[in-house]
Amino acid sequence: MTGLQRAALAPTLTDVVTASAQRIAWTLLFAFAAAKLLLHLLIGEGYGYFRDEFYYLACSEHLDWGYVDHPPLSIFLLWLGRGLLGDSVMAIRFWPALAGAASIVLTGWMAARLGGGRYAQALAMTAALIAPIYLGAGGYYSMNSYDLLIWTGAAALLIRIIQEDRPRLWVALGFLLGLGLLNKISVLWLGFGILIGLLVTPLRRSLRTPWPWIGGAVAVLLFLPHLIWQVAHGWPTIEFIRNATGNKMISVSPIQFLAGQVRVMHPLNLPVWLAGLYFLLAGRGSRFRILGLVYAVVFLILVLSGSSRSGYLAPAYTPLFAAGAVLIGGFVGRRGGRVLGAALLAILLLGGAVMAPLALPILPVETYIAYSQTLGVAPSTAERKELRELPQHFADMHGWSELIDELTRIYEELSPQDRQIASFFVFNYGEAGAIDLLGRERGLPKAASGHNNYWLWGPRGYSGEVLIIVGDSREDHLQAFREVEQVGTTDCRYCMPYEDGQPIWLARGLKIPLEQIWPQLKHFD
Repeated sequence: MTGLQRAALAPTLTDVVTASAQRIAWTLLFAFAAAKLLLHLLIGEGYGYFRDEFYYLACSEHLDWGYVDHPPLSIFLLWLGRGLLGDSVMAIRFWPALAGAASIVLTGWMAARLGGGRYAQALAMTAALIAPIYLGAGGYYSMNSYDLLIWTGAAALLIRIIQEDRPRLWVALGFLLGLGLLNKISVLWLGFGILIGLLVTPLRRSLRTPWPWIGGAVAVLLFLPHLIWQVAHGWPTIEFIRNATGNKMISVSPIQFLAGQVRVMHPLNLPVWLAGLYFLLAGRGSRFRILGLVYAVVFLILVLSGSSRSGYLAPAYTPLFAAGAVLIGGFVGRRGGRVLGAALLAILLLGGAVMAPLALPILPVETYIAYSQTLGVAPSTAERKELRELPQHFADMHGWSELIDELTRIYEELSPQDRQIASFFVFNYGEAGAIDLLGRERGLPKAASGHNNYWLWGPRGYSGEVLIIVGDSREDHLQAFREVEQVGTTDCRYCMPYEDGQPIWLARGLKIPLEQIWPQLKHFD
């Protein structure tokens, strides 16, 4: 047999991938997904509601095509979930945990479709399972867990488009990207990365067919109602982004951003995703180069911005985990067999267990503080805010019950006549949302605020004749009221420092109608 004949009979990457795609270990995939879901359910309520969860629950009572700081999809899904399971901490956190579990399944599926066997699938899912940023995203309600699922689903669809030569799947991808834009505007980065990948890889031949164009049109049409909402409200999200970038976010150098990637994805995962990047851009997986290019393009966008959070790039890592697992799995199979493979998985799982309490509220607070100090991990925040012993993502789960207790005491000490017209005004959506949700069972009226979408909802029909105000100074309040007296103080040990020790004022005798003051109270950040 000639060399040419032997080469013709040798299995190609396409053959390997096709065969592997028929050997997807579904039992293994769903076992990892169940472990992910169970992990979050076992944590239970953790430290309690997270600040943003109060705000999202408030938004779910005002369904709209947009909000100052986010598109509408995650709020609509929260509204649906609230109707099914209620609005307890565990009920609302079931949905991000479920989305995280689905992302795990897709990560393992991609590993199989890229040519990996059972070990590669297990390795890819282990990497995704232990990533601290993914653990955190699945630990409280936000749009981030859905964002991860959408980016991972888009990568999976790209793999199918390449492998199966089914151009009509571009329409499905466009639909998914449209939903993604309705969930989080940062999906624009994903769309731009795909566009660049289309232009510089052999996939550009797809542009000669109508399907990518139809997919793009579908994405735009899905996103159009939110764009119309933005126009109708004077582009509030642009104002929000400008204020947050200029006044709230910490500046980040390229080195700091890169170091942040290693930290939030777990240091032990570094070899996996670097191997994946090599596999896609220069290795035998270059047929799927578009996946590596998406990561590279979004990385450059975020680095050049100078103020991006490390977690902004997190959704782009699942295809790198899948690709890296295929490359490492092949190496392990050739060199070390089962012993080396099992050792690598064990090291990842052990390292994940060590860092998990830093991302999820697993430990009692005092135990967590001692544990983090033992590891030498200082409290962190991506914002220009003071911290104490807890990082911001944990501190923002504290202080809410204490706030409601104090406000309930003040409210109940009012005369019956004053209680009929009294209302609350606070300066951030966390306090407002906590009053709306936790104060409901205590008989408290809902809060008004000038922060983000609360400003759009206006004074909520309150006259402002008797107003309980959290924060700011007496001198400032006397500009609008004839009488202002301090009636309480916030007190919370583990909350964000700016929430602790705030004066609570009882203001009477409004000098100017509240509707006239309202435009001056807006702050989008």
